[in-house]
Amino acid sequence: MITIGVDAHKRLHVAVALDEAGREVGNWKGANSGAGWAEFGIWATSMGLARRIGIEGAGNYGRGLAQYLVQQGETVYDVNSRWTALGRRSARKSDKTDRLDARAVAMFVRQEADSLPSLSSEDETALLDLFTTEREGAVGEATRLRNQIHALLLQLDPLYHLRVPSLKSAAGLAAILAYEPSDEHPMSKARAGAVRRLAQRLQLALGQATELAERIRGIAQARYAPLIQICGINLLTAGALAGMLGPGQRFASEAALAAYAGVSPREASSAGHIRHRLNRGGNRRLNAVIYRIALTQAHYSPEARAYLARRVAQGKTKKEAIRALKRFIVRSIWRVWVECHSSQTQTSYVQPAGCT
Repeated sequence: MITIGVDAHKRLHVAVALDEAGREVGNWKGANSGAGWAEFGIWATSMGLARRIGIEGAGNYGRGLAQYLVQQGETVYDVNSRWTALGRRSARKSDKTDRLDARAVAMFVRQEADSLPSLSSEDETALLDLFTTEREGAVGEATRLRNQIHALLLQLDPLYHLRVPSLKSAAGLAAILAYEPSDEHPMSKARAGAVRRLAQRLQLALGQATELAERIRGIAQARYAPLIQICGINLLTAGALAGMLGPGQRFASEAALAAYAGVSPREASSAGHIRHRLNRGGNRRLNAVIYRIALTQAHYSPEARAYLARRVAQGKTKKEAIRALKRFIVRSIWRVWVECHSSQTQTSYVQPAGCT
């Protein structure tokens, strides 16, 4: 089995091929373009019939090459840069070059391929990931604009909140769109003009966030609605999860999904005292979504609250109990995810921690 690692860049890709013993048997360098992808495909074929390919950044600079190879029937894995960075730090030589990075990718795939989800052709999950990322950016931009408006209004009138509604409300937005200073000082007029211009940009960001949210809900309702039966997941969260989990049934087991999400346990026991520390690996965006689901369940779900109380009574800290709850949430998500892709949709869904 030949294992190929690709270090993907904006304009250039570098690849290294390893044999079963980990020896380098070939290398390649080419452009990040359609012609370069075709050239890579020819080179990879010349390495042998049995091969697997890992690409660092298959969702970013390496997306084009990854999707081209998937269409050609290749087995492709997305390798997180943190994984290869960890391998470089523990290596005898910590030098960093494109070729060494490609070799690190190949070595990681060679060792961990059985636990890695392979890539598939893009489907509606790619749309969901695109819309979710864009919406998060719009919401973040709205928060930044509100902070700027708040700072300017404080300069104009420290007690502005007594006559301007909350900046998070529609009435507040309407008020700052038409805001006028209380005096005729040139600086006051200039700041009021800046407030109105920022309000226009805020209105645009909020409008785009709302439009994107509706698109996400529509796609999630059509295909991934069963996920909302898990406490803490609404249609927006279901869309975000689907976008990050990707097309098809990429994960062979719930353990593979847990490892991908960074919620698999990391034991740190000593002197007979069993502890599990925070797992800082995996997809951190997915981990953050699961953490928010856990917090929601801890607040609204009697089953989740009872589980957390039982864990704390066993000597776990509250943080450790939350980490254990996240692992159970991944189990529920994986089971429903499999059902979403099953040819025969079940009528009942697993709800180990339902909301009341």
